[in-house]
Amino acid sequence: MELPKIDSRYLKEAFKEPINFWGMATFAIGAAYFQDVTPLVAAFGAEAIYLVTVPATSFYRRLVDRREKERQRKLRESQREALIKRFDPREREAVEYLRWMKNQIYSNYRKFTGSKQIPSNILSLDERWEDFVDLLDIYRRRKNHMRSINRQAVQNQLKQAEHAVENSPDERAKRIQQGNLEILRRRVAAFMDIERSVKLVEGQLQSIENFFGLVNDQVVTLPTPERVSMLDFEQLSDSIAMTKQMLEETSDTFAALDSHNRQIGNYELLLSGGTPTR
Repeated sequence: MELPKIDSRYLKEAFKEPINFWGMATFAIGAAYFQDVTPLVAAFGAEAIYLVTVPATSFYRRLVDRREKERQRKLRESQREALIKRFDPREREAVEYLRWMKNQIYSNYRKFTGSKQIPSNILSLDERWEDFVDLLDIYRRRKNHMRSINRQAVQNQLKQAEHAVENSPDERAKRIQQGNLEILRRRVAAFMDIERSVKLVEGQLQSIENFFGLVNDQVVTLPTPERVSMLDFEQLSDSIAMTKQMLEETSDTFAALDSHNRQIGNYELLLSGGTPTR
């Protein structure tokens, strides 16, 4: 008879179950008490049957999957709270205000509709609040990176490089200056990409805040489940998903800027007769 294939993940979880541990311990205690190996033989037989049957059942697999989802949720929660603690006071205030408003919406919905059950579309504000925190983190990092760059200085370097190409004394110096010029142009373009992404995220953060305010107004002034359901929760969700996708497409910009900085340094060393670094 062919044994069913068992995912090693479910097998490990079944092995670590308290019921399995205490079952084996009971057999071991029985063997020690009666000074007989028969309970141990029975224990190994029962363990084999347990490990073959339990991890293969759909009920147990669903149980393990639920546990894993809950573990991942708690991990994300703790990581997000740790992230919020690194925000500056103004950013934390925005996050906590939106969290307060979310909870206020839930409270007002129960209060004004007389319903104990909050519909799933309103409960999706939990996810939108998480999106707000994640996007705010991206916004603050990119904004700080922009502040660390002297754009005018880079523009001046670009003009100097263009002038240097036109007035290069020989072909070797011209090739080096052309390489430097191309990197500076790419650096300016990368900076503009970051600038556009910052404005994009800023607009998305404002739309999330405004949507929370809209939902709260609707719950307070027109507190019926039908009217609240008319709000377009999906539109906000789709907008956030599109924003995240666009941010992923520009995620390599930071690495590109660092690479450009190193390459510019190498060209400066070449022009001065030094040895470039990798």
